[in-house]
Amino acid sequence: MIIISLLNQFNTVITAQWPSTQIEVSYDNLTQRELFELAYHTCNSVAMRTILIKLIPSENRSGSQAVLYSNTKKFIIIEALENTLRITKYFPKGSTGDKLNTEIHPILKTRKTKFASKDGAMKTDLLKTILVERKLDECSNFVVLKDINRKVYFAIGDARESAAVVPMFMEAEGASLVQLALNKWMSTVQTFDQEKPFPDNSVAGLLKNLVQIKKWVLNLISTNLDK
Repeated sequence: MIIISLLNQFNTVITAQWPSTQIEVSYDNLTQRELFELAYHTCNSVAMRTILIKLIPSENRSGSQAVLYSNTKKFIIIEALENTLRITKYFPKGSTGDKLNTEIHPILKTRKTKFASKDGAMKTDLLKTILVERKLDECSNFVVLKDINRKVYFAIGDARESAAVVPMFMEAEGASLVQLALNKWMSTVQTFDQEKPFPDNSVAGLLKNLVQIKKWVLNLISTNLDK
């Protein structure tokens, strides 16, 4: 499957022809955006990347959407509907989407309860750190697609700046190394022609760093969310 056509194939072929499994989760005392972000984090892993993210600016409006693709060739779409959050997993024939029901659904329900019980400052820190997670995913997608250097540069910058204002992030052990790595890559990408595609010989290096950082960020969020 050609990477650049993943989203097109998802919209035209996968959703129409592949087997799928689906769950819906009620918002209860969370906003649409809060549950969407928790679901994004719970569905995500170092083996996945985001091929589409569409966010509705309002906290309490439906319409936000994310499509994630795993290295096992499975797709997950998260959709904030009017009354529930819907998660659908598509998988190739001969495979299954069992983990959506056996792992993701129960974890998300537990996290929904735990998140609701946290104080305002911790809720804000968690949501802002999930934003960093999304920015890293966005950057990885630009690199894989060899999009123009300007987009990669600003995605790295967005991740770094988003992290810099979150106490939970900046006070965590290893945060300075993460910021140092992001700074290094910003300096490197800044030397490239901003309107040219991201160079082949830098793809592996940046992706390796982004995966390491993402693993650290995922662990930081889960540790604080599951307390």
